[in-house]
Amino acid sequence: MKISRFAAKSLAAATAVLLACSLAGCDVAANALEAIESAPRGAASYPAPADPAAAGNALNQLQTIPVKGRAPKTGYSREEFGPAWADVDRNGCDTRNDILARDLTGETFKPGTNNCVVVTGTLADRYTGTIIDFVRGQDTSSAVQIDHLVALSDAWQKGAQQLTAEERKDLANDPLNLMAADGPTNGAKGDKDAATWLPPNRAFRCEYVVRQTAVKAKYKLWVTQAEHDAITGVLNGCR
Repeated sequence: MKISRFAAKSLAAATAVLLACSLAGCDVAANALEAIESAPRGAASYPAPADPAAAGNALNQLQTIPVKGRAPKTGYSREEFGPAWADVDRNGCDTRNDILARDLTGETFKPGTNNCVVVTGTLADRYTGTIIDFVRGQDTSSAVQIDHLVALSDAWQKGAQQLTAEERKDLANDPLNLMAADGPTNGAKGDKDAATWLPPNRAFRCEYVVRQTAVKAKYKLWVTQAEHDAITGVLNGCR
């Protein structure tokens, strides 16, 4: 039986979560990813996983994450997390196009790419609460970028140096940690953590820190004290 590209992608994502269930916070990570993968395509249709129960679960999960200072950034490079946008789920499409196809609505694809290369679409941007038209092109693609909710540089300074190369590649391509976002806002975020940057769209802040917490638990990363306090403050407000 042939299954669709998106069904295969969801199956691969679910398998990845199950394989990670020995890590702290498996339940919260699985629930957050399930909400993303099972929702109708298009960011505006996502069910918010940061309901009061999810916020409470994330608070409990946060207590399992070590609190430490930042490690030096020495040795960090994007290449430490594998090639950019690798096809880790082996569906024939790179991760950037997978996330664009997941998060945009009304998308169109480049002919001859087996519905892989996204050419146009509409993004209901979670960071700003605005609608953005995506058009693939040298001067236009950057309007919509794929953000790592836990920035790779931040991850590097909080435990990813101790991960294997394969684990770092998984982190860089994990759908739980990826989201299409407004380019300028993503640029402003940079590699900041929750202590120094939160989405301008306050309605998304609960889900944002729930997913950051799930990612950090899944990959055994740590948080700083300021980051821990900032996440706690947001999650308490969600409840």
